[in-house]
Amino acid sequence: MMEFLTQCRGILGDAYVLDAPADMAPFLTDWRGRFTGKALAVLRPGSVQQVAALVRACAEHRVALVPQGGNTGLVLGSVPDASGAQVVLSLARLNSIRQVDPVNRTMTVDAGCILQQIQEAAAAEGCLFPLSLAAEGSCTIGGNLSTNAGGTAVLRYGNTRELCLGLEVVTPQGEIWSGLRGLRKDNTGYDLRDLFIGAEGTLGVITGAVLKLYPLPKASITALAALPSPADALQLLVLMQDHCGSSLTGFELMSRYCLELVAEQFPQLPKPFAAPHPQYVLLELSSSESEQHAVGLLEHAIGAALERGVINDAVVATSVAQSAGLWQLREHIPLAQAKAGKNIKHDISLPVSRIADFIAVTGPQLDAAFPGCQLVCFGHLGDGNLHYNVAPPAGISNEDFLANQDKVNRVVHDSVVSFGGSISAEHGIGALKRGELAHYKSAVELNMMRAIKAALDPLGIMNPGKIL
Repeated sequence: MMEFLTQCRGILGDAYVLDAPADMAPFLTDWRGRFTGKALAVLRPGSVQQVAALVRACAEHRVALVPQGGNTGLVLGSVPDASGAQVVLSLARLNSIRQVDPVNRTMTVDAGCILQQIQEAAAAEGCLFPLSLAAEGSCTIGGNLSTNAGGTAVLRYGNTRELCLGLEVVTPQGEIWSGLRGLRKDNTGYDLRDLFIGAEGTLGVITGAVLKLYPLPKASITALAALPSPADALQLLVLMQDHCGSSLTGFELMSRYCLELVAEQFPQLPKPFAAPHPQYVLLELSSSESEQHAVGLLEHAIGAALERGVINDAVVATSVAQSAGLWQLREHIPLAQAKAGKNIKHDISLPVSRIADFIAVTGPQLDAAFPGCQLVCFGHLGDGNLHYNVAPPAGISNEDFLANQDKVNRVVHDSVVSFGGSISAEHGIGALKRGELAHYKSAVELNMMRAIKAALDPLGIMNPGKIL
């Protein structure tokens, strides 16, 4: 492989071809610390042309590559395997905002741009880029597109797929497809853009994107409601949608155990209620009219929910700081889990109407199979996406419990499928869920996916071992 690495150094310069173990280490372990791979080298291109040249070199020498953005993924999709024969292609240096068009409501960006950087650039132009998730300070838009990330505003604005108008992609042959068109309507053949979004780097390397922007809301109001059950949360969702319409931009479900875990690990965060409640919903309203309009909508809806007994209590943020504090409770759930120990994560989606039934059925099934296990159930109830995580019972080591991962997955995923759901809502498949995908997808679907992969990447060099 010396000839290959020499060629890469000729393309990038010595400083951007990392092959010393200490230099490569930050790129080889996944965010959760569950797996550390090995790599031939880490390549750090600074332009689209350099990406294309590196891919051509990989194709010539039959070297597999693993595209990587912020490496915040949860399904081992952005780290290499244990062979030491793959290279990591880090897009972190492709981090420019290429153009903002506030009239067309679009922004053209490099794939390595940090999500928060994009949000701030949009706000500077008086616009909103609505994709928002806990890792927004470190994840990149290329990774968001490659996994079709969701986040907290899908209820109003949709997944990343709905927020993208055009892509720039380096193909497995090292050619550059420039599809950076800021068009809402473009019926000129197959929709190649949507083929690459959600493909997790297995069909090509996303290097740029045209993103949709929206008007900045005049006001956003946040509230935390306490409820008796998930079924009541669904009633609240319908009530809020009836009263507030498209002004409802966020609707997050959190169980009692979730907030107890956050309080234990982050005692400095707010404690909105004096006594605990079985379930909580964090909701957000955004108004294009005024703060008074948003407050009026929220107060009317909360009042109706209290009168009907749908909620036990509610706290409405009266300042930006209070709103941020309530959102911190939600955003710190994954961090609290990580501090508390290992857990078996599930990123699932269900028809919204079936969520309460799923929770009611699946919890007892897990407790029967793994007595005393703890359920960390939270997520984007408004769009049917739950993060349904299972932590070890008291007194059981992380290692012993994780040995049951396949059995836990089978209980959860069988239940998900029985309720008409999906085993992956927004995290992707990666290497972690590859076996699960093969278990639940039909032969027809898998064969079509394999045919697409073979047609676009006949050498199999694009992120092999992921998805298929």
